[in-house]
Amino acid sequence: MVNKTKDFWVFVETNEDGTAKNVGIELLTPGRELADAQGGRLAAVVIGCNTDAAVSEANRHGADQIIVVDSEEYRKYTTDAYTIALVSLVEKYGPLSMMIGATNNGRDLGPRVACRLQTGLTADCTALAIDEATGKVAWTRPAFGGNLMATILCPEHYPQIGTVRPGVFKKGEETEEKAEIIREEIHVSADQIRTQVLEILKDMDDEKVDLENAEIIVSGGRGVGGPEGFEPVRALAKVLGATVGSSRAAVDAGWISHAHQVGQTGKTVAPKLYIACGISGAIQHQAGMSGSDCIVAINKDPDAPIFDIADYGIVGNLFEVLPILTEEIRKARA
Repeated sequence: MVNKTKDFWVFVETNEDGTAKNVGIELLTPGRELADAQGGRLAAVVIGCNTDAAVSEANRHGADQIIVVDSEEYRKYTTDAYTIALVSLVEKYGPLSMMIGATNNGRDLGPRVACRLQTGLTADCTALAIDEATGKVAWTRPAFGGNLMATILCPEHYPQIGTVRPGVFKKGEETEEKAEIIREEIHVSADQIRTQVLEILKDMDDEKVDLENAEIIVSGGRGVGGPEGFEPVRALAKVLGATVGSSRAAVDAGWISHAHQVGQTGKTVAPKLYIACGISGAIQHQAGMSGSDCIVAINKDPDAPIFDIADYGIVGNLFEVLPILTEEIRKARA
């Protein structure tokens, strides 16, 4: 389709209670820079039911315009209803570019919308920029199993669409609410919705793992040696009030559940403090945690790649280092 504006859209996904999922608000931060670079407005698109809380949060985080579709048929996500609504909005307003969070729903919605609009989509992005030569969005994502980073352009079709991993960007500072709010009535009949949510099964892991919102993460990798090797990792996490993470190697070995995995095929995180214990730091893992404010690496291999991105490094056996570190932190907090 032909773009009608230079606006940059961010799809703000909502929960069943109408609040915004973090990733949509996070994406308003790079969205601001990209919208300014394109010479257009930053628009948040909110689809859901009873969405006042999500609209208000998008307003406080820098959106120039908020387009809202609020109706009972959008309370629970369905591919058909959300695709119809979002495609209708794009066809009406004609944005230049659009970002969608790479959540389970976003990964379902993005390609469906792109197909309907006959445009491209770059999935699972971890970095964004404007290509100076063309003025197009340069979408960067891991490729070839995470062994390199590919930068992709969509040069001829609009809107340019990409899904971006949660946790890659951080929420911006709150500002005064000043966005133009546009409410659209888009209703979807029951026969247009071909699927129905019968039941939602929660994660069966014994513990709730919220890596994306954690301020401190202590992760274990192949170096922990087995399931019991996570005990000192958990002990350190407990005294720090941290969340336990892991590398893919530990998950693949069955030492810890996938819910803890950080990296290209796990969660992308950006905590204030990330402590990597026995993790070599392959590019696949770095893709998921290199945005952390402070990275501490503990590894007995002085040549481990993790030390290249670490702010602080300890060359040593994690089973010797972690108990000492845990005890010293416990004493300091006492």
